[in-house]
Amino acid sequence: MRRIFDNLRRALREGFFYRPGRGERWLAPAFAISAALCLSGYANPVHADDATPAGGLATERTDLTPKDQRRVKAVTKPTTDFSRPEQFELMQGGAGTSRKRVNADAFSHSSANITFEEEGTFKLGNALFRKNWVSSPSSTQASDGLGPLFNARACQSCHLKDGRGHPPEGAADATSMFLRLAREASNAEEKAAVADHHALNFADPVYGTQLQDLAVPGLAGEGKMKITYREERIELNDGSVVSLRKPSYSVEDLAYGPLDPRTTLSPRIANPMIGLGLVEQIHPADILAHADPEDRDSDGISGKAAIVRDPASGELTLGRFGWKGQAPSIRAQSADALAGDIGISSPEAPRHRGDCTKAQAACLAMSTGVQERLGDTEAPPPIMDLITFYSQNLAVPARRDLDDANVLHGKKVFYDLGCTSCHTPKFVTRRDAPNKAQAFQLIWPYSDFLLHDMGDGLADGQQVGVATGREWRTPPLWGIGLTGIVGGNAFFLHDGRARNLTEAILWHGGEAKKARDGFAAAAAADRAALIKFLESL
Repeated sequence: MRRIFDNLRRALREGFFYRPGRGERWLAPAFAISAALCLSGYANPVHADDATPAGGLATERTDLTPKDQRRVKAVTKPTTDFSRPEQFELMQGGAGTSRKRVNADAFSHSSANITFEEEGTFKLGNALFRKNWVSSPSSTQASDGLGPLFNARACQSCHLKDGRGHPPEGAADATSMFLRLAREASNAEEKAAVADHHALNFADPVYGTQLQDLAVPGLAGEGKMKITYREERIELNDGSVVSLRKPSYSVEDLAYGPLDPRTTLSPRIANPMIGLGLVEQIHPADILAHADPEDRDSDGISGKAAIVRDPASGELTLGRFGWKGQAPSIRAQSADALAGDIGISSPEAPRHRGDCTKAQAACLAMSTGVQERLGDTEAPPPIMDLITFYSQNLAVPARRDLDDANVLHGKKVFYDLGCTSCHTPKFVTRRDAPNKAQAFQLIWPYSDFLLHDMGDGLADGQQVGVATGREWRTPPLWGIGLTGIVGGNAFFLHDGRARNLTEAILWHGGEAKKARDGFAAAAAADRAALIKFLESL
């Protein structure tokens, strides 16, 4: 009996019984007790042997009992009732959803259901995420190792307030946006490496994997990204005109000679940090269930899984982070960003001089920030543990105005246009998640986390593993309505070309062209309602 009440207290703390917002009602105590029993495994026990985490490409959920599998299927079924909000829709990040006041810090709160001790770990990770690294050697040994070539001094410099980056304005440095440099495989050996997932693509022989416009004293930055825009007028079905800005990218002031003529340029702004730990705990079987690379159902949507090799285990797994799904885990993504953006090495990416290449002798001759007493990398395991935990536990904000008539109508338009073919509304995370705060949570990311052909307009021409130059991972939409409040600006898509959500939708092509054309042909009131729905996420 004591165990039952302990489970109940935990369920109450984790959000199964909370003050209702607009469009919600008090949950009955009986339901809270039921939730506590079900999620604890008391009513439907799952033994340790049965809950062994499935492989990275598992096609069946082995973490659930048959009864829970039926429950998950029922709760994630797409709605057909748009007259009222769905149950738990307010809490789009599950029990960890942040209910705090909406302001510029809306993306910086910890998950509401982590423990007091974990809150301390979160704050330590936050301090590291915001820390400015300095060049080596320095008197501040705990913070040296910057560069030698870099794009930013801190994680927070790119992920502004833990939110979305933006393209540079005027002559400003591209702090939260950079150019990815890569070429496709050019011989049999390289093609075999890509086919076997040992390589995503191949770096420029001089400038490496990304253009770094900053450098430590005594070294020149690699060059500057140049963006020019051309306005293109799009007339909608009702005569309304929208201007889309089409970007063109080039590089100027190259300090180390020309780029390889085969090198392609792919601009990337930083993604928001919220909900990443929940995304990591979506069972691969649930993501793979939406994949249809051959479009066997002939609906025009052919989502493809981003299959990558896990750098930690060497096994094939599902890529679910990054604009092209190239990273299999938050830790791997964090390590790659530390090495590429800041020049900080870690056990997962032991590149002490960041992205320096063999052709950059002066860069390779620079000192590093490695301290033998702490390990053989600049960000040893304890540092990576804290940064990873912080990144895993940034809370998704609660929905707003979800019972507003226009929001509900906009949700119906979103469904009717077929947007949910890629922007899958709901998942239930795995029961055997290592962090119990993220286990068995109903979440609403509005993404299938698959690769889709988005047409010529958004193509960057750069292959990244199995992703072609026309394919992008479907980004989650949760929190998208708070972009301007958090970052002070609202730019969307992989390079921030879209200045509002209407422009972002009109840039959709390829598999999304039918939905895009439906939006362009819709009545003004329907378009406005759809935007209002997106702004409520």
